[in-house]
Amino acid sequence: MFGTKRELMVIALRDTDVVAAELREALATADERERPGLERAAELLARAAAVPDAEVRGRWALRRITDAGCTGPADSVQAVKALRRAEPGLSLVSAVQLSKEAAAIQAA
Repeated sequence: MFGTKRELMVIALRDTDVVAAELREALATADERERPGLERAAELLARAAAVPDAEVRGRWALRRITDAGCTGPADSVQAVKALRRAEPGLSLVSAVQLSKEAAAIQAA
């Protein structure tokens, strides 16, 4: 086991590209009443798609931490424990990284 490298094994999954394609299709056939709402939806989707993965993971982790009843800093030992209890499959390394990303959201 020498030379093994621990990496963050949590990814942010998004389907914004699929939804954007569906919105483009809907816009192509939209009448004048539907167009403003679909254009607004496309703008909101573009904004959501531009959010960095670390922020998406941080928001997710912060929700799990607060749902677990932890009220202190998101990168505290208690928060990491709460996150691992809420998501038992997380490694300690992943939970610590996620708690740091959650703390960045909390500080913003």
